Amino acid sequence: MMDTPSSTPRFELVTLGRACIDLNAVEYNRPMEETMTFSKYVGGSPANIAIGAARLGLTTGFIGKIADDQHGRFIRSYMERAGVDAGHFIVDTEGHKTGLAFTEIKSPEECSILMYRDDVADLYLRPEEIEESYIRDAGLLLISGTALAQSPSREAALQAIHYARRNGVKIAFELDYRPYTWTSPAETSVYYSLVAAQCDIVIGTRDEYDVMENRMNGSNEETTATLFAAGASLVVIKHGVEGSYAYTHTGETYRGHAYRTKVLKTFGAGDSYAAAFLYATIRGKDIGTALQYGSAAASIVVSKHSSSDAMPTVDEIETLIGQQPVIPS
Repeated sequence: MMDTPSSTPRFELVTLGRACIDLNAVEYNRPMEETMTFSKYVGGSPANIAIGAARLGLTTGFIGKIADDQHGRFIRSYMERAGVDAGHFIVDTEGHKTGLAFTEIKSPEECSILMYRDDVADLYLRPEEIEESYIRDAGLLLISGTALAQSPSREAALQAIHYARRNGVKIAFELDYRPYTWTSPAETSVYYSLVAAQCDIVIGTRDEYDVMENRMNGSNEETTATLFAAGASLVVIKHGVEGSYAYTHTGETYRGHAYRTKVLKTFGAGDSYAAAFLYATIRGKDIGTALQYGSAAASIVVSKHSSSDAMPTVDEIETLIGQQPVIPS
C-alpha cells in the first residue's frame, strides 16, 4: 500500500512514453499476409496504462509527443474522451510520424506484432519539453521502458525522473521491453538499471528483468535484493500463467494467481495489469488485493479484441475476482 501524500495531487497518476496506433487483425486464425481488414485503436504501453487507470477512476495525465497528423489527432481525442488530461501532449513540428503496430491473431497461443517505429514522434520528446510543474502535480509518475530506447526521449524521461525526485513524487517503472527499438541488450541493461535504481515501484516480467540485468535465468531473490538496496519499496515480477509476485522492501512476499479466461490474443495483458495494480495501490488497497486486480484486468483484456478499448472498469474486475476460479500453481 502506498504512503498517503501530505496533500491531494492534481493527478493521481501521470504516465510518460509512447502513444501509437494499434491495427488489430479483424480476421482471426490466419497469418498477417492473408489478413485484409484491421481495426484501429490507440496503443502503446504508457498510453494504455493511462487509459486503463482513467477508466478505473484515477485522475490521470500523460506526457508524450504525438505526430502532427491524422493519427496523432486521433490519439489525442481518444485519450481525452477516455478521461486522460491532455495538458502535456506535445505536438511534433519536425515531420515525425505516428508509430504503427499491426497485430496478427493466428490463434490464442500464436499472436505477433509488426511494429513501424522508425522516426516516430514519441522518441523525439525533448527534456526541455518536460514541465516541472506538471510532474509536481502528480501523486505517481510512471516511466515506460521504451521511452529510454533512443535520444532525446531517454533524456526527457531522465529529466522527468529528476523533477519527480526533487518534488517528492513517487516513481514507477514499467519495463515494457521492445527489442526492436534498442541497438543491443547491453544498452538496454545500462539504461534500465539506471532508471530502476531511482524508482519506488518496478513492474515487469521475469524475462524483462533478465534483460535489465543482462543475464539468463535470473532469480527473483537477486533482482529484489539489488533493487531494494538501490531504494525501491515495491517490486512486481510477472511469470505469465504461473501468476505474479510482489515483494516489499520490508521483507513481505505476495503471490497473485492468473484467472481463467477464454483467451483471444496475448497482447495488452501487461498494460491492463499495471493500470489495475497501480489503481489498487493508489487507492489504498493491500498488495494482495492489488495483485488480484492486476491479474483480473489482464484476463479481461486478453479475452477481447482491443487493448485500450478493452480496459475494464472496477465493477468488471471485482465481478471476475468474485466469480472465476484462478489457475492453480
